[in-house]
Amino acid sequence: MTTVEIVYRYATPPTEQVALALAHARDVYGIRQLGFDRAARTLRIEYDATRLNAAAVTKLVREAGLDIAPDIAEGEPLLPAPAPAAVLPPTV
Repeated sequence: MTTVEIVYRYATPPTEQVALALAHARDVYGIRQLGFDRAARTLRIEYDATRLNAAAVTKLVREAGLDIAPDIAEGEPLLPAPAPAAVLPPTV
């Protein structure tokens, strides 16, 4: 199993009907987790890349009715990679 995470930014908050449809997407074999960040207006999906690809996950999200912002490229991470931790000199 190869776990991959993809993040989508949505333009309008999901309705109850969309949230229920996305909850049912968890029943799709290969979808592992779904999580909303309402402050950032993002949906984070963890999936098994041996079963699904980014295009299939995007299709599921769109079929559920979530209005994905048009500036998101499929499979493109939304959040930048974390900066490397600063190395502090040893204390004596």
